[in-house]
Amino acid sequence: MSRWNLAWLLGLPALFLFGLIVVAKAPPPSHDYDLVRSIVDVLAEVDQNYVRDLTPDEKKKLVEDMINGGLERLDPHSQYFNAEDFKQFEADTDGQFGGIGVLIQKDPKTGFLKVESPLPGTPAYEAGIQANDFIVKIGDKTTQNLRMDEARELIIGPSGTTVTISVFREGDDQPRELTLTRGTIEIHSVMGVNRQADNPSQWNFLYGKSSGIALIRLRAFNEHSYSELKAAVEAVEKAGAQALILDLRDNPGGLLTQAVQTADLFLNDGKIVSTGNKRHGGETEIRRSWSAKPGDTLFEPAARRPMAVLVNGNSASASEILASALQDNGRAVVIGERSYGKGSVQKVFALSDNKSALKLTTEVWLTPKGKNIHRWPDSTDSDEWGVRPDEGLEVKLTNKQRREYIDHMRELDRVQGKPGQKKPEPEKPNPKKSNPEKPEAQPTANPYVDPVVEKAAEYLRDRLKEVSARGHRVRIAA
Repeated sequence: MSRWNLAWLLGLPALFLFGLIVVAKAPPPSHDYDLVRSIVDVLAEVDQNYVRDLTPDEKKKLVEDMINGGLERLDPHSQYFNAEDFKQFEADTDGQFGGIGVLIQKDPKTGFLKVESPLPGTPAYEAGIQANDFIVKIGDKTTQNLRMDEARELIIGPSGTTVTISVFREGDDQPRELTLTRGTIEIHSVMGVNRQADNPSQWNFLYGKSSGIALIRLRAFNEHSYSELKAAVEAVEKAGAQALILDLRDNPGGLLTQAVQTADLFLNDGKIVSTGNKRHGGETEIRRSWSAKPGDTLFEPAARRPMAVLVNGNSASASEILASALQDNGRAVVIGERSYGKGSVQKVFALSDNKSALKLTTEVWLTPKGKNIHRWPDSTDSDEWGVRPDEGLEVKLTNKQRREYIDHMRELDRVQGKPGQKKPEPEKPNPKKSNPEKPEAQPTANPYVDPVVEKAAEYLRDRLKEVSARGHRVRIAA
């Protein structure tokens, strides 16, 4: 898993969802009340005969667990949201939230919260918080052994409000208390080859100084994904790139609208995706369909601007829609490993209290050629699901290569701190110090070589040679 599956202090979920429509829920038919009565009877027996009294919150949690347990038996993606879950769900799909802007994890040696990276341009970044700093207190509450969700609840809040944290950095004698004004934190979807040294919020996209190949990583589909990707593609075109690698590995998906717009960015015509269901039995019935529209297409002409899309077993939902659209329409080849197979549509139905909601699977996605994307619990490897690499372009990684890739992506996304800031001095031994321990120094590693990206670059170099051999003039960026 990529580092985007780590806990975002400020609220990035393990899996982005797509195809979301919030609608009002109609009252259930009268005969359904007989089924609801079973739940009421169980609650009555628990209330009267359980070994101890339950608090109102415990009773509420019991009902929520009963509902989610039943929905989970239907499929893994249907879910009940209580008021707090629904509020967070809406914030996650919006791609922004109120907070200070740090990516954290729990330090296994000390139990304190440890900063993996500040997000460029956020309050934490501007205040000088750096990677590897420890957040030892939030307000007057210690973070040692504090659950991640508890820490999140303490730190997030409306933009413009303040929160006080105590930060310890190796080399300091005591933690520093910082009062930060929360801001609106945007989750950016696009990454490149590496960050620009003088402005870590910007990326370099050219893969090699003279290859003519650009690499753009798209790690999720939120409200900003299309506009950010469009800007990145325009930038690489301006820089003279003649071939493009679009990396969707570990992209869990997100909003359908963003996936369709992104596919349309590279297609002048052709079907992008359709949905179907079997509510009335028989064959899958097509319910909805999306096609590319002419105009505003980037990275053309396609015959002279080859593309490769990278996927792996964690590429899901919207990323599978984009990959299959470009593959089935002949715009790009797919390289890597078979994708996850999350091709079901969830709609969100607001419940009668207008605070909670039900996310329910209603349809499945089909590729432009009508192939099924979704992998059901009883699906086998020989069944039709997911997106497969093109023939001869599958790259299976060993466990060691997977670990190296994860480490590389974690390091790629890490920002040490705001450029020009004073770096911490090496810590002097102090056996009496009770603050978090200094981590052991890690050996310097050799430059990482990504076998999947290398396979894509090799393929694209061959295509560019073919273009050149056909008499087309190919500009190579220097």
